[in-house]
Amino acid sequence: MPSLDPQRALLLLLRLTQELTLDKPLEHALQAVTDAIKVLLPADHISIRLLDQKRDALLSGARTGTGVGNRPMEFRRGEGVIGWVVEHGESVRIGRVQDDPRFVRPDDQKFPIQSIMCEPLFSGGEVIGVLAATSPHEEAFGEDDQLLLRLLANCSSPPIERARLKRLAMFDDLTGAFNHRYLSPRLQEELERAGRTNGEVSLLLLDLDHFKNVNDAHGHKAGDNALKHFADRVRASTRRIDILVRRGGEEFVLIMPTTGITQAHSTASRIQEKLDKEMIEVLPGVLIRQTVSIGVATWDSRESPEQLEMRADQAMYEGKRQGRNRVIIAAQSGTG
Repeated sequence: MPSLDPQRALLLLLRLTQELTLDKPLEHALQAVTDAIKVLLPADHISIRLLDQKRDALLSGARTGTGVGNRPMEFRRGEGVIGWVVEHGESVRIGRVQDDPRFVRPDDQKFPIQSIMCEPLFSGGEVIGVLAATSPHEEAFGEDDQLLLRLLANCSSPPIERARLKRLAMFDDLTGAFNHRYLSPRLQEELERAGRTNGEVSLLLLDLDHFKNVNDAHGHKAGDNALKHFADRVRASTRRIDILVRRGGEEFVLIMPTTGITQAHSTASRIQEKLDKEMIEVLPGVLIRQTVSIGVATWDSRESPEQLEMRADQAMYEGKRQGRNRVIIAAQSGTG
């Protein structure tokens, strides 16, 4: 790869810095960094991974380059080169990965790696994640590349951490879903994006059936465990881009970007059927059957976020009236 013109590199860094000062969701900040690195460095694949709330698993935040269509590889603290960087808080540059015992090649890796370079992301003196670049060629990165990656890591860490903390403040501690404060602004954002691209957005309103009976019969600890299980089941049945929000109590909302009514209904049915077929252990030795009623609505390209949510809500309550434990598609919007 030919060397990057210094003036162009400076311009790209300036644009990235400006991008990171904008008040945008965490995903946007992360993607801006990996996209810039793909231009600035002779890398084939770039990724940012952030530590989860337990500071153990490294979650994929953004990826650019080869393999982005594949499921991201999973790493934990101390595992592989990336995990080593988190554990030791030190930079790494490896020209031949097969010669380094820290490198772990997962069985499901879909693209070749011969060189790797990593920089830890710091906040308050603690590692919060890793910025990594790989290449299918041996000895692909030099000292100047490492210094540039370090510069990018140092510049991007503060805005990434601000966005990360803002996002954590939007999470429901019990279920790991976003909390109700996140629902309106995120739904508005997705509708605006769909409006610009003529895309689709669907909304699922999910309400656990007879949930009060769980608390009354087995106590609030059992109820909490049922909610956790439900949130895990939804996440296991949906895509990474889908956004799960706990609206309150036993009510959840799933925002599904780039999704029409057919796919949304299929996802809702999958969640409802899987929950219906399995027993949940809410306390040691205590198994219950918990069902859910789901309303499904797809944006008509004109209605407001509140109107879309209301249609999904009405469909969910229609499911309750019909006997619960079912999926109902919302009636067409009357706007326009």
